Amino acid sequence: MGQQQLLLIVLGVIIVGIAVVVGINVFSASSLQANNDAVIADLTNMGSMAQQYYRKPSQLGGGGQDFGGWKIPGKLVSTPNGTYSVSDSGSTATYIVLQGKGNEVNNSGDTLLVSLRVEPSDLRVVSTNVND
Repeated sequence: MGQQQLLLIVLGVIIVGIAVVVGINVFSASSLQANNDAVIADLTNMGSMAQQYYRKPSQLGGGGQDFGGWKIPGKLVSTPNGTYSVSDSGSTATYIVLQGKGNEVNNSGDTLLVSLRVEPSDLRVVSTNVND
C-alpha cells in the first residue's frame, strides 16, 4: 500500500471516531431531556389528581377546598420514569409541591430532580436541574 492510501485510512478512522463521540453526546442529551419531559408529564398528571381531591367535598372523600391529606396513589409513587413524593401538606394546605426524581443523570452527575407547585387552579414547574 502506498503512503497516500494509509493516510486516507487513518483520516477515515479519525472521522468515524469523532462522529461516534458526537453521536453519543447527542443521545445522552436527548435521553436526559426525554426523561425530564416524562417526569414533568407524570407530575402534571398527579397535580391534576390533587386538584380533583381539592375540589371534591370532604363528604365525598375529597379535601373540601384543602390539599391536606392528599397522597400520591401507590402505583404512581414509582414509575419507569422516576420516583415521586409530595411535600408534607399538614392538616390544612392551600398548595402542595410534588417532587420527581428521574432516572437520568445531568451533566453535573446529579440525578434529575423536578418540582411542581400545585395550587387550586394552577400547576407550575418551579425547578428542574436538567441543564446543570
